Amino acid sequence: MKVVAVINHKGGVGKTTLTANLGAGFAARGQKVLLVDLDGQASLTISFFTQSEWTADLLPEKTIKHWFDRIGSDNAESPAKLVSTPPRVQDKLARGTGRLDLIAAHRDLTDVETNLAAELLSAPGRFGELHGSLRGMLAHDDFADYDTVLIDCAPNFGLIAKNAVAASDLLLIPTKPDYLSTNGIDSLGLKIRSFVEEYNEHSEVPVERPAASVVFTMVQNQNGAPIEAQRSVISRIEAREVPTFATTIRDSKAVYGPAPEHGVPVILGGTGRAATRELRDMVSELSGRLERIAP
Repeated sequence: MKVVAVINHKGGVGKTTLTANLGAGFAARGQKVLLVDLDGQASLTISFFTQSEWTADLLPEKTIKHWFDRIGSDNAESPAKLVSTPPRVQDKLARGTGRLDLIAAHRDLTDVETNLAAELLSAPGRFGELHGSLRGMLAHDDFADYDTVLIDCAPNFGLIAKNAVAASDLLLIPTKPDYLSTNGIDSLGLKIRSFVEEYNEHSEVPVERPAASVVFTMVQNQNGAPIEAQRSVISRIEAREVPTFATTIRDSKAVYGPAPEHGVPVILGGTGRAATRELRDMVSELSGRLERIAP
């Protein structure tokens, strides 16, 4: 199993859209994929389930909040009970061997974050336990059959996002190629490095700092390439030797906007040929990088 966290402490850069399409793309290639929604806004969850399905079927007992609520308890119930399978995507995948599952977000994840931070403040010795909870969940035997896990993080670097970093083999940083969006890349990198060092000081099982790479999203294309202003930003980031993906993801509200309402990501939906081609290229490129990461 390889775990990828899609993370950026800036919002509005296409994290959820990328996560949904990568997950569906891997599943279309025959993989068993698990998506984990760590954002209380639940955009990833409601990209696959209707609002009423989320409220009635998932919120009562099938969300990531229910896992975090167990921290420190003796509850040995399998985390696999939190997993749901989006029906409309599974219909699209029915002819193949792939599968896409999801652990939903909860509206109260912000409260969970606050409560966990308070616990850490009162008991600093629990640092490893509180920050390694998600890592422990994904290591459960019931999750051993998954090939890839994709984690959609909220636009912050709080305790829950740090759980995602501690659990991951690779960090994918979606970034719009403009000054404001790229300005925080170095800051995020420093925070990640500092957190991993602190985690290893407090944990009996240290982790490697996950590899991190930028993927440029919401790109405006002209004649098959990013417009000059965005190309200039991309070149500056590459010149700083920041790891980046060669594939870029275009800005297409007409293609991406309606997809969540239908519960099927663009990569499976058969609309927007250029966008679909880019997404498939991105799946291939990410797959290659994951294969090079030692188990």
